Amino acid sequence: MSTVIKTMIDPNDAVLLLIDHQSGLFQLVKDIDLETLRNNVSALAKVAHLGKIPTFTTASVPDGPNGPLIPEIHQYNPDAVYIPRTGQINAWDNPKWVEAIKKTGRKTLIIAGTLTSVCMAFPTLSAVAAGYKVFNVIDASGNWSKLATEITLARVTQAGAMPIDTFAFLGEIMSTWNRADAMEFAAVMVDHLLPHYRLLMESYDKAQNVQKVGRETQLDLLKAA
Repeated sequence: MSTVIKTMIDPNDAVLLLIDHQSGLFQLVKDIDLETLRNNVSALAKVAHLGKIPTFTTASVPDGPNGPLIPEIHQYNPDAVYIPRTGQINAWDNPKWVEAIKKTGRKTLIIAGTLTSVCMAFPTLSAVAAGYKVFNVIDASGNWSKLATEITLARVTQAGAMPIDTFAFLGEIMSTWNRADAMEFAAVMVDHLLPHYRLLMESYDKAQNVQKVGRETQLDLLKAA
């Protein structure tokens, strides 16, 4: 009997890992615009909070030149848990990090990190080897060159990880517009990912308003007849 490989994200089985998104390391990023990178990381934090996805963060020697984590992550996701490490380059080499992930009982990891070739890739390879299903959010990870990112993508995908972008992550976690917090997800799209989506929302609202006014006018005319 063939085994069906589940390639979509189950929000109830997911954990978000945001690794080394630090102000100092951001200065080394050359493969993505820094404002875009920060927006995408912020969107991940918000979506995880909306989707009630356990979120763990960590930083590499934050008291040194790598600098502190960008503040948006914990600002937008107050439930995110910061796990310090004691010099390990690969976050997976920190026993407390692995222990926290295991305690969730979840087996799908969403990983983003700066720098992509190290901070994102090393824990990804370790997690895949440990039996986890891993998605790498590439546009919420930054690297020192596009070539280095291309090499890293080849490496992690050959190991079994699946690349994804921030907007796709939002869509998979949101899953349906038929939910009470749909407009909160839409706000993340507008504020961080697709600012032009606001135009669609405004056009829709205007069309709905025109229809409403038209119906009300027709009713008034009928009543007056």
